[in-house]
Amino acid sequence: MATVTEPGAPAVLPADARGRTAELAAIRALALDGPGEKATTAQRARGKLTARERIALLLDEGSFCEAGQLRRHRASGFGLQDNRPYTDGVITGWGTVEGRTVFVYAHDFRIFGGALGETHAAKIHKIMDMALAAGAPLISLNDGAGARIQEGVSALAGYGGIFQRNARASGVIPQISVMLGPCAGGAAYSPALTDFVFMVRETSQMFITGPDVVRAVTGEEITHNGLGGADVHAETSGVCHFAYDDEATCLAEVRYLVSMLPSNNRTPPPPAPTADPASRRCEALYDLVPADGSRPYDMRAVIGELVDDGDFLEVHEAWAPNVICALARLDGQVVGIVASQPKVLAGVLDIAASEKAARFVALCDAFNIALVTLLDVPGFLPGVDQEHGGIIRHGAKLLYAYCNATVPRISLVLRKAYGGAYIVMDSQSIGADLTYAWPTNEIAVMGAEGAANVIFRRKIAAADDPGATRAALVEEYRQELMHPYYAAERGLIDDVIDPAATRGVLIASLAMLRTKHADLPSRKHGNPPQ
Repeated sequence: MATVTEPGAPAVLPADARGRTAELAAIRALALDGPGEKATTAQRARGKLTARERIALLLDEGSFCEAGQLRRHRASGFGLQDNRPYTDGVITGWGTVEGRTVFVYAHDFRIFGGALGETHAAKIHKIMDMALAAGAPLISLNDGAGARIQEGVSALAGYGGIFQRNARASGVIPQISVMLGPCAGGAAYSPALTDFVFMVRETSQMFITGPDVVRAVTGEEITHNGLGGADVHAETSGVCHFAYDDEATCLAEVRYLVSMLPSNNRTPPPPAPTADPASRRCEALYDLVPADGSRPYDMRAVIGELVDDGDFLEVHEAWAPNVICALARLDGQVVGIVASQPKVLAGVLDIAASEKAARFVALCDAFNIALVTLLDVPGFLPGVDQEHGGIIRHGAKLLYAYCNATVPRISLVLRKAYGGAYIVMDSQSIGADLTYAWPTNEIAVMGAEGAANVIFRRKIAAADDPGATRAALVEEYRQELMHPYYAAERGLIDDVIDPAATRGVLIASLAMLRTKHADLPSRKHGNPPQ
């Protein structure tokens, strides 16, 4: 076998096929080993796995097929011509997750700090194009220091090509970004363009300008994690959908998410067998949801009672927790659930909750996932901050998303549904296919107390006993306009159902709607509220 004077450069070319094959094996070993044990030890000291270890955890065993393993950059200057490692710091290819094809690229932080150069970007562009052509999910394992400064504007152009492909693939194939290290500057925009962002606490960060720049410009002192760590983006900014304590758990959850998503926008989500009977009665719901509309409860318990085996994947769990967005299965079929959370802010809609739910509704519609909306909403959150922050504009995003959705849509009012929030949360008037309510429902412009204060203000003020008069008028309003069958009598909901029968009703309704077909007006694209 030939000796190697620099990575992949044989001293003398072998003369026969066996010699050439041995040479190939030596070169491939160099590519697989990467930059050496010292770099690997440094990676582990940071609490991180190598790129190949991450791919092995993500994909089914033995399924990874690598593309572009022997690519090397052609840049010169600043010492680059003497440092031309194989893979150029990114591993690209495809494999399977539970038998279904996915495409993946993983930055190798051991090589140039995972920084993106021209060749590095070209490899990512190719695998993105292949994913789109094959109609399969794209997963990026991000651990890079941004653009390769030594290559100048060529590196920046590489990012532009990634962004363009992210936008082109949006709504066509699922795109999942897994943040396993730093992601700074313009590099952060690619994950922001994808459908889901996963982060690992302590080791992954995302920010446009780092702590040093923040300090220089504003004088503020902050750590990398304090500025752009997993919990910051999961709880405050909403950039991160899922945050975990370690890489193994994170990648296992990525696999679980993939199992709930279709391969592309032309196929339905994959069904899964279940032993949970479709006709199972949910007697526990009688006690889980108090009839008194002012008493809080945890909507997660309701969802767990309804869905197959009590299992669901909550998206953006820590951000805008007054609304729940989750993927689950009913009779083995994937559904997207949007639900008020009375346990937090009484389940009101605010700016963040509206944005969170709107994006989730649009995602489900793009990927043929039926929507189930569970309402217990007292309205939009009042306040100067909300109005000045654009609650009208942001609330309209959720309204637009529902109105634009053509997948099967079912809404269920558990207790209260007041005002504009009732309309926005997939009411019949904006196109829900089926609308149901429990006997505990109250559907109205506002609560009885507020309504009585407005309608009977003068009568109450003129009464000898304003308190007693007000109480009587509140009860009168409730009996006349807010009784459980008022909306059903007027055809604004399709049926009032037994809470214990909810699971069976939802499953039967979704089965009927599975062949639903609806077309939007011909147009280049809509202009949603921003």
